[in-house]
Amino acid sequence: MGIFDLVFILCFFAAMAVLLLAAIAALRGNYFKALAKLRKLGIGVAIYMAIVLATALALPRRVYHLGDTRCFEDWCIAVTNFARSPNSLEVHLRLSSRAQRAPQGEKGTVVYLVDAQGHRYDPDLRASTIPFETLLQPGESVMATRRFAVPNKVRSLNLIYTHEGGFPIESFIIGQNNWFHGPPIVKLE
Repeated sequence: MGIFDLVFILCFFAAMAVLLLAAIAALRGNYFKALAKLRKLGIGVAIYMAIVLATALALPRRVYHLGDTRCFEDWCIAVTNFARSPNSLEVHLRLSSRAQRAPQGEKGTVVYLVDAQGHRYDPDLRASTIPFETLLQPGESVMATRRFAVPNKVRSLNLIYTHEGGFPIESFIIGQNNWFHGPPIVKLE
């Protein structure tokens, strides 16, 4: 957990406290005090989101390379290597847990390839090995494989691993959102 994760958590709880205080003031009939609290909360949220947007604009797209580990809290993933064969690409991934006590798994994580033109190639799930949801014990790591059907003529492939579905909480954390550059990529070729 980084510093901006903590900033987000503190801002969230502060916003909940202000909403509670505004509700209490409104229930007591002090509507002007409740509106003043809500106005200050709105200004605070606007300032925070302006910082999130400015950071998203200023930072380039994150690029990982073979062997680089990307973690989502205590669950991590890394591309260890890949192998090209006629009309397919096989990617080997290391899934690991840096947790110290509880088993970790990651729901909603997907991987896919994109070429230079932005075409998406999803993995053949029948040829996949270990699912991303597999619970890993603290400190455990396992190898997983994903095979993609990719024509031989396609070059400049990048792998993307990201979350799909669910609430995109990272969109509200400074430096973590992908609003303007897309999700981080792993350079393959």
